[in-house]
Amino acid sequence: MCNFYMEEINFEYPESYEKLIDLGLVNFDIWFLMEKEQASSIYNGMRDRYPNRKLIPFAKRADNDDTACFEIGKGSKIQLIHDFTTEGFEQRGEFEDLWEWVESAVKTMVEYNREEEIV
Repeated sequence: MCNFYMEEINFEYPESYEKLIDLGLVNFDIWFLMEKEQASSIYNGMRDRYPNRKLIPFAKRADNDDTACFEIGKGSKIQLIHDFTTEGFEQRGEFEDLWEWVESAVKTMVEYNREEEIV
């Protein structure tokens, strides 16, 4: 069972997240699941930048500041956060659950690689 633990928060990742890890589905080219140290560092920054939210980052987009997060109090929904922007303008999207986010990440990977082949 995967947990995210910081002094003020103890978050248990959903089974779907553990399934991705077990299957080795951690890199979708443009999107990737973060290692614990990077996730902790981004968590600390987001806690300061967006103090009214309890975001648990788990994936990062390689070509911009988009970060996929769980949010305490939002159930299984995934928050798409554009990090390093003014508080109140960080929300870029929301997914019903992790699997919907995975579908989007795979679609982004396919589109990105198709464009690379054309060039």
